[in-house]
Parts: sequence; C-alpha cells; structure tokens
Amino acid sequence: MKDAFGTPQSLLLLGGTSEIGLATARRLIARRTRTVWLAGRPSPALTAAADSLRALGAEVHTVPFDALDTESHTEHLGKIFTEGDIDMVLLAFGILGDQAHDEAAPLAAVRVAQTNYTGAVSAGLVCAAALQAQGHGSLVVLSSVAGERARRANFIYGSSKAGLDAFAQGLGDALHGTGVHVMVVRPGFVRSRMTAGLEEAPLATTPEDVARAIELGLRRRSETVWVPGALRMVMSALRHVPRPVFRRLPL
Repeated sequence: MKDAFGTPQSLLLLGGTSEIGLATARRLIARRTRTVWLAGRPSPALTAAADSLRALGAEVHTVPFDALDTESHTEHLGKIFTEGDIDMVLLAFGILGDQAHDEAAPLAAVRVAQTNYTGAVSAGLVCAAALQAQGHGSLVVLSSVAGERARRANFIYGSSKAGLDAFAQGLGDALHGTGVHVMVVRPGFVRSRMTAGLEEAPLATTPEDVARAIELGLRRRSETVWVPGALRMVMSALRHVPRPVFRRLPL
C-alpha cells in the first residue's frame, strides 16, 4: 500500500533498463519505496540496473519480459503479483525506430508499432487486471507528445504513441471507481540514450525531470501529466494548425 505521503511501497517497472523508469525508481526509493521488480530482457544492463537500485537500499527482483512476446505476458507478469501486492506499475518500454529507414522497411516499422503499442496493450491489460483483483494500485503509462499530432519527421513512432495514449485513457475510464488509478505521462524531447545524436527540440527535458513529474502526479492522482507542463498549451495550439501550414513548420 502507499504510505502517508502517497509513495508506493512496491514498484513494477516494465522496461527494466529504461532511463526514465530507473530515474523514477531511484526517486521513489529515496521516498520510501522498498520493493522493486525490473521486467526486461535478461542482459548485463538489466543486472546492473538491479544492482544500482539495491545499492540504494531496495529489495530488487528481475523478471524476464519481452514486449514482443505477448503470449508470455500473462505467465511472467502474473507471477509477480502472486508474490504480493504491487502498488505501482510503470509502463516505460518503447523504441524510437529510424523514420527514414523504417519507411523503406515495413517490417522495421511494424516492430516499432508492435513494441510500443501491441506489447503495451498486452502488458497493460495483464497488469490492470491484477491491480483490479488486488483492489488498489496505480498504472503509469509513458506516452509522448509525439502522439498528439503526427509529424513528417517521426510519424511511425508518433502513431504508435497515439494509439498507446488512446488505449491508456480508455483503460483509465474502464478502471474508474475500482481503486486502480491510471496516469498518462506525455514527455516532450527527453535527453537520453534513445535520443542521442538527434537535434534537441525546444522545451527539452531529462529523465530526472520526468521522474519528478511522475511523483508529483501520483501525489495529486493526476490522470494526465505533461513534461514540461508548458507543452500542454503548445500542443493544444499545434493540434489546431491547418495541415498545409503544419507541413511547413520546422518541427
């Protein structure tokens, strides 16, 4: 259960090597989170992530998880909930892809869509059902401002995040009143391994900034969190720009 400050005592991170996910885990451990499950493909990076969180005083477990192997999600994720209640699930996995390459290689584009959307739908529903069965908990879904309006530069990634965002909103409505809280987080450009080498966009942020916003959103039981907050107004305006004009914008 959450403590008096709204901090989850246990965390399941889907995407166990995610920089945003690990920044969030570190922040929550500093507040009182004691048990962390890192779900990801077995690798030295996953082992190192677990060790780094243990060094902060948390009890950390790893569990094999592959977003593309949807048939294994019920078994692998379900086992975690048999070990005890999970107060918070953070869905933080995803891939950016390479827009220019993926347009010419449809199977690569499909991999982006299957990872970011299909895999998230599967894992999200499995965890939502488990949270509902225990009667409490938060499901935090990392979306992106890229899903707000498709841009020429990354419409494959953006479309996958648009689908994820719509799914998470609907899931939140479906779980309303059950004791399970769904929060959608929409970061802008985040300085991370995923964006290394890309030209930085305005209002760029960091994994630590996103983690801070997630913690605040949990305390407030927010349904949608923008990071940084100014992006809410920016994207509200961009959604209404006529397409002929939008195409010419330096986005």
